[in-house]
Amino acid sequence: MAKNVAEQLVEMLVEAGVKRVYAVTGDSLNYFNDAVRRNGKIKWIHVRNEEVGAFAAAAEAELDGLACCAGSCGPGHVHLINGLYDAHRSHVPVIAIASTINTNQFGMDYFQETNTTKLFDDCSSYNQIATTAEQVPRMFQSAIQHAITKKGVAVFGLPGDVAQLDAVESETSMQLFKCNPIIRPSDNELQLLADCLNEGKKITIYCGIGAAEAHAEVIALAKELKAPIGFSFRGKMGMQYGNPYEIGMTGLLGQPSAYHSMHESDVVLLLGTDFPYQNFMPEKNEIIQIDENPERLGRRAKLHMGLCGDIKDSISALLPLINNKEDDSFLNAQLAFYEKVKAQQQNYVTDQGEENKIQPEFVADTIDKLSSNDAIFTVDTGMCCVWGARFINGTGKRKMLGSFNHGSMANAMPMAIGAALAHPEQQVIALCGDGGLSMLLGDLATIKQYNLPIKIIVFNNRALGMVKLEMEVDGLPDNETDMINPDFALVAEAMGFKGVTVSKPEDVEHAIANAMSHDGPILLNILTNPNALAMPPKIEWEQIKGMTVSMTKLMLGGKMSEVFDTIKSNYKHLGEVL
Repeated sequence: MAKNVAEQLVEMLVEAGVKRVYAVTGDSLNYFNDAVRRNGKIKWIHVRNEEVGAFAAAAEAELDGLACCAGSCGPGHVHLINGLYDAHRSHVPVIAIASTINTNQFGMDYFQETNTTKLFDDCSSYNQIATTAEQVPRMFQSAIQHAITKKGVAVFGLPGDVAQLDAVESETSMQLFKCNPIIRPSDNELQLLADCLNEGKKITIYCGIGAAEAHAEVIALAKELKAPIGFSFRGKMGMQYGNPYEIGMTGLLGQPSAYHSMHESDVVLLLGTDFPYQNFMPEKNEIIQIDENPERLGRRAKLHMGLCGDIKDSISALLPLINNKEDDSFLNAQLAFYEKVKAQQQNYVTDQGEENKIQPEFVADTIDKLSSNDAIFTVDTGMCCVWGARFINGTGKRKMLGSFNHGSMANAMPMAIGAALAHPEQQVIALCGDGGLSMLLGDLATIKQYNLPIKIIVFNNRALGMVKLEMEVDGLPDNETDMINPDFALVAEAMGFKGVTVSKPEDVEHAIANAMSHDGPILLNILTNPNALAMPPKIEWEQIKGMTVSMTKLMLGGKMSEVFDTIKSNYKHLGEVL
């Protein structure tokens, strides 16, 4: 019996190594769903919202290289958009199958009709719709090839009637080509780079996610140059562990040590990073950037040199040209300052808070200590990113996933679904904000349906914490950032798995330890301090003035208790400001 187009697509996904399709079935997607069922080599994951499916696929793709999600015509497409934007901006390969209305209804304003070409254009590297059976295998091979090679989203439009047609064999290649070229600067460029680094007296290396596979090479370079190493949030898990030259992060979530070192340097070497906050970049020293995508060069800082190359390949070729420096005074000074920064950071952990106002730093530090050596963490955008960035440490085996480029709320729980399905052998911990979790709360049911042993830890500060802080540093009294939440532990129980509310600091360690050892999904609803602040490594006078103005406005508005609680909760920051 001849196979149909839907069956052909499933076979191609199996050949590409796809293990799951995250989707909500229905209408034009039903024949594809049935093909998945009959093939038996791919699991259909029934999420409650296609956005969750796209986030889950993005997480799986970042961990394993390629994943797939799908949405049916109209609303299913629109629900995919946010998660696909995140995947595309995070440069992870995701195949999105967007099934559509039948081809004879195109352009007729038919029920649930959407123009997939326009809709997905800004969040994909490939975006086409097949209207004949002959097109399908060639287009789908090209879609997968684009996703893998371009490291982004490929959208394949599949009309419902085309899915039912008899499959046609392709006239061109059906296999995938996973190329692994050596990419590095030219010999002349490498010599110029080496000359600059050899002449520099004070050098700082700053690494992003692009340097994750070059850990040993970067450490070797730092050893020769006597250079401290800072890193971005996405670069942390790949660069922090086993690193005697580590000085932490800079940026909004970082520490003063990396910021200080970069600004005190003669030369700053940026490796595989597209760090977006140029106001944290130094301006008076020589900055050199190496990135495998040359279009990124120079868009975050004024460069002395901009070079195209894979970081591992480039540093391997560079090392023989580097002279070993004897003077390690700059390195030692930065490491000593970093030790002081870490000691100051522990003050937030020592002060555990009080009932219903548990300090989030203490919670994050406890999670770090009680989590497994190879845990996969997912963090919601906002204050959870701050606590994850500062208190969850890399081991060389741990992973940290988040919406680091797109900056979406509600990503942590969906990403944990993808991570748990892809790696059932590893502990998966979702650090969720109450605001983020509330957005996609329904997919707790997906966690129960597949009995995923995810540890969901809710930092329940009853507010949009990061938004509140943004308003206050701009001199605005926070308005409508408070949240009246359900009891998240009871919600988890209603979904069919264990939920625990933690309101006292003395109960935190025991609750987290029990959650880590619990066999199955569990949600900890931890009532954290809504007035805990996250101070960036560089504090502008305008921010201080803004915070003062906003506190004054709150007092004049009769909110004296909130002002007092903010001051009381953050007295530890005074040493960083003064």
